[in-house]
Amino acid sequence: MSWDWEKLKQQQQQKVGGSGLPPQVDEIVKNIKQFKLPGGPILIVILIALFFGSSTFFTVGVDEVGVVQRFGKYIRLCQPGLNFKLPAGIEKVTKVKVKRVYKEEFGFRSTSGEARKLFVSGGSEDKNVSLMLTGDLNVGIVPWIVQYKVKNPYNYLFKVQDPRNLLIDMSEASMRLVIGDRSINEVITKRQEIAIEAKKHLQAEMDRSESGISIITIEMKKTNVPEAVQPSFNEVNQAVQEKEKLIYQAKEDYNKAVPQARGEADRTIKMAEGYSLDRVNRAEGDASRFISVYQEYAKAKDVTKRRLYLEALEDLFPRLGHKYILDDKQKNLLPFLNLGKNGVQK
Repeated sequence: MSWDWEKLKQQQQQKVGGSGLPPQVDEIVKNIKQFKLPGGPILIVILIALFFGSSTFFTVGVDEVGVVQRFGKYIRLCQPGLNFKLPAGIEKVTKVKVKRVYKEEFGFRSTSGEARKLFVSGGSEDKNVSLMLTGDLNVGIVPWIVQYKVKNPYNYLFKVQDPRNLLIDMSEASMRLVIGDRSINEVITKRQEIAIEAKKHLQAEMDRSESGISIITIEMKKTNVPEAVQPSFNEVNQAVQEKEKLIYQAKEDYNKAVPQARGEADRTIKMAEGYSLDRVNRAEGDASRFISVYQEYAKAKDVTKRRLYLEALEDLFPRLGHKYILDDKQKNLLPFLNLGKNGVQK
């Protein structure tokens, strides 16, 4: 590289003279252009080859798929492994993890530090998204977790502008819809049932919006009421439990008394029916016997009348006890006869 020694000497002299002006910029650029590297064209070719090689060959991970776009238009999907595309500026690839399970947490902060806590606009931690109104007009704190993955990379990238924010909004809307149809006691005790129904609603909304997201599960955390109303809520629960206890005791007494009364009623009815049957049968028997006697009486009235008279006396006399027959003309009785005590039966 050659230098203009006269100009350099002149500049040094000006510097010594007190002007302090630097060398001209265009002269420095000109001197740099005059500097040549050995094998410059070859180096440029190597750099260009490396650039195109790195932009045409790429690797897709085992849990990913590559979405290839040509001038911004979707072309194809690339499966895991080494793949080829046109150089940068023509085609580009976007890698989407289709086997990774993503997680969004609502209403609480995970101990792992990876979760996010969602709050309503205003930033107050006392009024987060887990604060919900139940169907019986009570307020409950309902935290939950949504786990999902990408099932359709094309829809995930091109159909929705921000799939994650859509998932967050639809998850909150679905949970509020399900919680709004239940009482506070159901919200606390039937978390699994609520999670299943909320997952069904959320998946339907995500499919309707063509987000390309598949909901794996919704996990309900411990639900409760706000701390400010916790004592009152406990008192209400205690009163409800006492009420249910009294109802169960009343039902127990009812189950004991009513069947017993029904049994007594059935027994009385059966006894009455038996007595009625006995009386009817006896009456029918007496009527039959009377008819048969009357028929015999009609055949021989004197004989039958005599027989009935004797049968009546035969039945009557044994019931009278000891009998003493005295002659009305008898004046004296034997002195040893003890009437009424040890008399002689005749």
